[in-house]
Amino acid sequence: MTLSSRLAHFIANTHYDDLPAEVVEFTKLCLLDWLGSAVAGADKPPVQMIDKLARELGGTEQASLVTGGKTSVAHAALVNGAASHVVELDDIHKASIIHAATVVIPAALAVAEWLHKSGRELIAAVAIGYDVCFRIGEAVSPSHYYYWHNTATCGTFGAAAAVAKLLELDERQIVHALGNAGTQAAGLWEFIVDGAMSKQLHTGKAAMNGLLASLLAHKGFTGPAKILEGDRGFFRAMAETFDESRITDRLGEHFKIRENSFKIHASCRHTHPAVDLVLQLRKEHGILPQDVRCIRVGGYQSVVAITDNPNPQTVYASKFSLQFCVALAFVKGSAGLTDFTEEALFDPAIRSLMQRVELTLDPEVDAAYPEQWGSILEVETQQGEVLRQRTDYPKGDPENPVTAAELTAKFNALAAHVPGEKRAGWINQILQLEFLSDAADFWSERSRVS
Repeated sequence: MTLSSRLAHFIANTHYDDLPAEVVEFTKLCLLDWLGSAVAGADKPPVQMIDKLARELGGTEQASLVTGGKTSVAHAALVNGAASHVVELDDIHKASIIHAATVVIPAALAVAEWLHKSGRELIAAVAIGYDVCFRIGEAVSPSHYYYWHNTATCGTFGAAAAVAKLLELDERQIVHALGNAGTQAAGLWEFIVDGAMSKQLHTGKAAMNGLLASLLAHKGFTGPAKILEGDRGFFRAMAETFDESRITDRLGEHFKIRENSFKIHASCRHTHPAVDLVLQLRKEHGILPQDVRCIRVGGYQSVVAITDNPNPQTVYASKFSLQFCVALAFVKGSAGLTDFTEEALFDPAIRSLMQRVELTLDPEVDAAYPEQWGSILEVETQQGEVLRQRTDYPKGDPENPVTAAELTAKFNALAAHVPGEKRAGWINQILQLEFLSDAADFWSERSRVS
């Protein structure tokens, strides 16, 4: 039996009633967290450009846009997928290095609204979509991640799986859907060099392409049966090393969505361990930026590959600069959405401190990656004192969790520009989603956010 066949069996035969209660509750929190990021990102320039193009292209009004109005399910997945990724506060899974919400939920929600699926069916589709993309991501990580953006590549499979569940595809059709999802999987890290807008295209297209793969399979369109393990398939083409066993390990018994992490800083997740340590040290020792001679950060290989940027020139690029994020946290005492501004980017105090931040690869920390996203922080004061902190799990990891109340507060902060009554309506509706009879009512508390 091919890996796609095993995944297809899992997708076709897993239903809401098979989900443990804690998985249902956690999935609803993922939906709430996604909506906050989508609402916060709806008015950002890259999203507005994609939204404008979607409106120019047109389409049957099937699903709602976070930017207001309706369009086709494909364009809704595209726009909403881009919107939920741009502020860098969407969820993340450590072992697979995937932001699942921003690809799985836009695709699933668009189809659930279009087909008038229930809240329970939506919950099941989302949980299944997370599971599938996490397993594929784990199989190819970390080698795949050097060139490829896992959220864009592996996330395409997750979007396809969620939509396949909502379309009630049979196992044969799901194999075709996964095959055509894999052949569309793309997303290169080269955008990081100049802070280009491509990252939003990655998530929007992953959601849209996964959706397209399953819609085509529903019409009989065939795809390769061994898209993962085939000689010219996903594994061999896009990863130097891979582990097929990660796909089927406890498949259907352990729902991996519960391994998901939530972000509390508005920057690349790879910067979070060091930012957490800076905030902890700042609070415990009361050190001021002018007291610092140098800051040494030891991280894993992806921290060095993705966030070693000592001179970011745009606000977006600053979110992928460990030097900036560390200095920002030290100077401001936080690294939230409103902290990343043009003014902060060129703040003399932050720029000065950035020059004293040294990032290196720490062999011990690197050996534990990607199961642990750790960091070692050393701050040397002007008086020669060295203060050392270490973390293996940044805030928001399952091992260092945020509470439902903290996620609700995060949602309210991200959607602060929306009237409080509407925010409360969304929160109540999502936290009671299993009682929603028609997913078309998901947006009933929505008005245009931009």
